[in-house]
Amino acid sequence: MKLWLDGGLRDTESARVSVFDHGLTVGDGIFETVKAVGGRPFALTRHLDRLTRSARGLGLPDPDLDEVRRACTAVLDANPMALGRLRITYTGGHGPLGSDRGEHGPTLVVVIGESARRPDSTAVITVPWTRNERGAVTGLKTTSYAENVVALARAREQGASEALFGNTVGQLCEGTGSNVFVVLGGEIHTPPLASGCLAGITRALVVEWTGAKETDLPLDVLEGADEIFLTSTLRDVQAVGRVDDRQLAGAPGPVTAKAMRVFDERAGNDLDP
Repeated sequence: MKLWLDGGLRDTESARVSVFDHGLTVGDGIFETVKAVGGRPFALTRHLDRLTRSARGLGLPDPDLDEVRRACTAVLDANPMALGRLRITYTGGHGPLGSDRGEHGPTLVVVIGESARRPDSTAVITVPWTRNERGAVTGLKTTSYAENVVALARAREQGASEALFGNTVGQLCEGTGSNVFVVLGGEIHTPPLASGCLAGITRALVVEWTGAKETDLPLDVLEGADEIFLTSTLRDVQAVGRVDDRQLAGAPGPVTAKAMRVFDERAGNDLDP
C-alpha cells in the first residue's frame, strides 16, 4: 500500500507524522472522504472546494489544490481497486502542545482503503446529544470526530449503522457521517445548512437532482415520516428500514427507490458533477 505524505508517495510502513502534529494533539485539521470508482475519484472538484472552505473556516492556509489532485492521482494509480475510500487529511502541522499553532506549515496526507457497496437499507438510532448549530466549527469537516465516534459506537451496540442528531433547538440535523432526508406526502425534505449539518457533497447532488426541499424539521419528524433515507460519499442514497424501535416496512419506499435510481444514473454519467 502506498500513501502520499507531504510531497510524495511513501510506503505505509515508513510513512511518519510527528507526534507533535496539531492534528494529533488538538484535532486541528480537516479532511475529505472521496469515493473512488475503478481508480477514478467521484465529485473531486466539489470535495476540494469544501476542503478549501473548511481550511478557511479553521484559519488554516488554503491547501494547494494542484498538489492535492496530484496526490490523489498518484495514490489511486499506486493502489488499484474497484471501489475505494480516498481520504484527504490536512492539518495544522507540527506545533506546540497547546492550542497555539506552530510555524512549520500544514501536513497533507492522502491514503486509500478498499470499500464495498453498501446495502440498500439500514437501521439508525437517535441519540440524546445535540449538534451546536452556532459553534465555531459548525459546518466544517474537521478531524475533531470524537463526538461522532461515541454516537456511532452507541448505534453499533443497538444493531444500527448510523446515529442521528438533533440540534440545540430540537430540530433534525444530521448523522455522524451522513445527511438525512425524509419523505412527507410524496415530497423529499432535508434539514437546511442553518440546522448545523455538514454541507454534504452527496446531499447537494440529491437536492439538485431530485428537487428535494430544505426544510426546518423537528427531530420527531422521524416518528411519522413516510420514508427516510441517508446520503453520504460511500452510502450514496441509502434507505432507512428502522429508526429506533420504529420499522419502516418495505424500505426502500417508492420515493427513495427513485432517488436511488436517479443518483446512480446521474453519477454514472458524470464522475465530476
